[in-house]
This record gives sequence, structure tokens and C-alpha cells, in this order.
Amino acid sequence: MGGGRVGMNLASFLILDGHDITLIENNEEKCRVIASELDAAVICGNGTDINTLEESNLEDADFFVAATGHDETNLLACILAKDFKITTIARISDPNHKEAFKKVGIDMVVNPEVIAASYLERLVFRPQVADLTIIGKGEAELLDFTLENSEFIGKKVGDVSPTENYVIVAVYSNGDIIPDPNMVLEPGMKISILVKTKFAKDVLKRFNKT
Repeated sequence: MGGGRVGMNLASFLILDGHDITLIENNEEKCRVIASELDAAVICGNGTDINTLEESNLEDADFFVAATGHDETNLLACILAKDFKITTIARISDPNHKEAFKKVGIDMVVNPEVIAASYLERLVFRPQVADLTIIGKGEAELLDFTLENSEFIGKKVGDVSPTENYVIVAVYSNGDIIPDPNMVLEPGMKISILVKTKFAKDVLKRFNKT
């Protein structure tokens, strides 16, 4: 529900992944644009109206995502969608509303602005990282960078990974991606490490130390 920036981008990604999408939007002009741009069923209606939800065949859905920019609208729509026994996900604009959403049984609550700010903060303070992916609810991160630390050069992957805080999940060398425990680490190798978020800074500093 919601054909704004967040809703449209989410729908596009899900469609590219091969999922069937029904998008609910109450603005007629937006509905026309969405119908012309997305390979999705588009219902022009109010997602807080039970008849609109029934029309969207929620009983056959796996998830209902309320992605409008209005917390109250998203809350009411998710409460109504719960009657269809599906997983509900709500976008919130005000982080202070998170607990209220959880108390009434909304399965997942997401604040895109806070997530984006957190992502940018990580990039600012970890400039050595070539790429960064936040996993799950922020408990872990996937870090991609070039190996520089002489402490690890010449050692086997199995000698330094896994530990209780991180694991080397990929090494890009001569076409290899999945690291063999006997693979020897060499200078300039690009590696990917799955690390618990609270240890990410220490792990990054250790692997990039020269």
C-alpha cells in the first residue's frame, strides 16, 4: 500500500525478483503512472478500507506492506490486514511510534530514513570499505575490502576464519569466490567478511592494518 517513492521502489525490486505484486494507491493519477510503469496489479483505493483490502485478495498474499508516508494510515491498514492472517510490515516516519506499532501486533516496523542514516554513518566512519551490506535487523554486516594487513598475508583462510565474531565468506582470486580453508591469503585480494555489527570496526581495523 502506497505508491510513493518507497512503495514504488520496493514494488520494482520485488517484481525483478519474480514476485507477484498488488499495489494499492488512493491517488488516481499515481495509479495511472504506476500501471504504465510496473508489471503489477494496481488497485486505486484506500488501503484502510476493508473492501479495498478484500479486493486485493489478501487471503492469497504472504505479506502486506504499508509504505505510505503517514504513520496513522499505515497502522490502521496493518491492523485490518492482520485479519487475513498474513505477515504485516509497516513503514514509520516517527521512530517514537515504533513501540505502539509493535504493541498492537504489527510484525515488522521499518523507518527508511533511520536505516539510510545508519548506513551513511557506517560508510563515513569506515572509508576503507569498498561495499557494505547491513544484514537482518542490523545485527550483522557484510564488508567488502582489499586485504592489506601483513599479519594475514601468507596465512590460510582456515587459520584466521571463522571466529565467534566474524567469518570470511568470499575471496575473489583467479575466479574463486567461495574460500577453501587451505587458500592462502595474498596482498591485494578482495575479501568479504560477515561480521557481528558491534565488532565490525575492530575487525575492519585489524584486516586493514599494514
